[in-house]
Amino acid sequence: MKIIVMGAGVIGVTTAWYLAQEGHEVEVIDRQPGVGLETSFANAGQVSPGYSTPWAMPGLPLKAARWMLGKHSPLVVRARFDPAMFRFMGELLANCTEHAYDVNKSRMLRIAEYARERLDTLRAETGITYDGDQKGLIQLFRTDSQIEHAAEDMRLLAESGIEHQLLNPDEIIGFEPGLAHARGILKGGLRLPGDQTGDAHLFTRRLAAMAEQKGVKFRLSTRIEGLDAASDSILGVRTSAGRLTADAYVLALGSYSPRFMKPLELRLPIYPVKGYSLTMPITDESRAPTSTVNDETYKVAITRLGDRIRIGGTAELTGFSLRLSPDRRETLELSFNEMYGGGDLTSARYWTGLRPCTPDGTPIVGPAPRYGNLWLNTGHGTLGWTMAAGSGQIIADRISGRQTAIPSLDLSLDRYMS
Repeated sequence: MKIIVMGAGVIGVTTAWYLAQEGHEVEVIDRQPGVGLETSFANAGQVSPGYSTPWAMPGLPLKAARWMLGKHSPLVVRARFDPAMFRFMGELLANCTEHAYDVNKSRMLRIAEYARERLDTLRAETGITYDGDQKGLIQLFRTDSQIEHAAEDMRLLAESGIEHQLLNPDEIIGFEPGLAHARGILKGGLRLPGDQTGDAHLFTRRLAAMAEQKGVKFRLSTRIEGLDAASDSILGVRTSAGRLTADAYVLALGSYSPRFMKPLELRLPIYPVKGYSLTMPITDESRAPTSTVNDETYKVAITRLGDRIRIGGTAELTGFSLRLSPDRRETLELSFNEMYGGGDLTSARYWTGLRPCTPDGTPIVGPAPRYGNLWLNTGHGTLGWTMAAGSGQIIADRISGRQTAIPSLDLSLDRYMS
């Protein structure tokens, strides 16, 4: 079967890889001159199944109201007239119930854990390297209240069979010696031993090269203009290189996916949530991370990537703007300096990207309603790198007519169609 994958980020490339493994003829289209150059380019670097948590949670409305008053808030909403943003925020708030949180987090943990297993297998089978490691993640708590709120997450982790440990400050420093000077601000931490690290862009580039060796064709610097459709199927993709056709089509365009579904009268509940990162060389090994941590206070991730440090985080609702905010950089630097400090911030590369977020936190992975040969693999939010191998394998299995290794029906767009 010939299959066109629209999008050459980490989601599109891993999907193409697994489709090629099944023997399909695969072509990947992307407007960028290379793979992984948008949201996959400089994310936080975490493969974090255990930290897979929906933003929509009980208590979020009150937290968000308090955050709006702080300069270094984890969440920023830029005032603008944007009906799509208002609708996203409304649907997000509707998911802030205890029941919805349990359902959504359990679903996210399911696909993320499966994705980790698939990534481990892929690494073992191919030998692919990407400045990665498998030393776990620690969620750092500065207050007793944060530890108390972690109890619900630990319950769900236990129900999902995911290993985790609640650490005191001394135990944290045992795993992350670079935090020794920050001991006075640490109350505790939640360690997730199975979580991993890695450079998503490097992974995407190297996997794309291996996919090409398997016959996958990459049509880069090619703008996708729209989809031609009949009443029940896609007939082709209009691009800057002409009209391209296939037997099946996979939409993996992240935050831009909804604009290609709108003419088909299908609404994808995805909104771009802007994130930022800094990447810099290590200057002091004694004050550098060993693996990866999340500063719960600022919602900032600090990750070791070989001889570099990646600091990533913040959530900004501002449409499709890619302007680099000085305030957001200050927040990243503040968290890093308080926790570690062993990197050269003056030479750091400052970057921003758009995370394709759904209101319930779960990606949309499965068939598109009404169009029998159109498949969706999008809406992974901050967890595209974490979930890529799992969602790519699920799409390949379903297109190939095979039963998926995990329950996957509730990952499709159908959950929003009722």
